Amino acid sequence: MKKRLSFWQRNKFKLNGVLLLLPIWFLYRSLTPELPVSWSSVSAGPFEVEATPADMAPAYLHHGEYVKDFALRFIAGEVSDIRQGYLNIGPEPLALEVLQQGESGILHGSRHGQHVHAIAPAAFGAADKLWLTLEDWHGRRYVAHWPLPSAWVLVQ
Repeated sequence: MKKRLSFWQRNKFKLNGVLLLLPIWFLYRSLTPELPVSWSSVSAGPFEVEATPADMAPAYLHHGEYVKDFALRFIAGEVSDIRQGYLNIGPEPLALEVLQQGESGILHGSRHGQHVHAIAPAAFGAADKLWLTLEDWHGRRYVAHWPLPSAWVLVQ
């Protein structure tokens, strides 16, 4: 007499094959991210900079500080002319002396693009802007800002 096989016995190899195909989907998703549109460029002294947020999500908690990730592209000016650069979100730019105390908000990367974890509040207000503070090797400081998208600002 022939024993009837269970569903698992009949299909376990097919189900394992599907399980092996799932990483391909996740690999494709990770290699083709959907980035937000770059913001308009602003001038900070001899530098012209374009900012692109990593995503449209709110700021997240990282090592006890709220931060928001951005990519910066320098359209004019040489990255090698920058001694230090910082990015923060708030109603006004933070003083360079305050920014130097922590590790968040520092521009890092190469001449092809800078990445930064901008210091941010837990929730964005109507008066908040994205502030870029740069200092060159001669000690000259430059400040520029972008307005935040209205979708980020909480209605209060």
